Amino acid sequence: MRDWSAQLLAQPGPMPSPCVSVCQMADGLCQGCWRTLDEIASWGQLHDGQRRLVWQRIAQRLTTPENGSA
Repeated sequence: MRDWSAQLLAQPGPMPSPCVSVCQMADGLCQGCWRTLDEIASWGQLHDGQRRLVWQRIAQRLTTPENGSA
């Protein structure tokens, strides 16, 4: 997911949903896509710039020590 988010953020164009159909919440984040419930619920109403910000937050979450990636 971390590599995928970096590739998407580096490219112009529409941002796809980060959903990978692993919908399990733990500590306020989906363990499949690393979004919050608010981010998941609002995804359909977000414009592309806002979706890009969600992807940036996902990338940050994936590089934090508590997620075992830093």
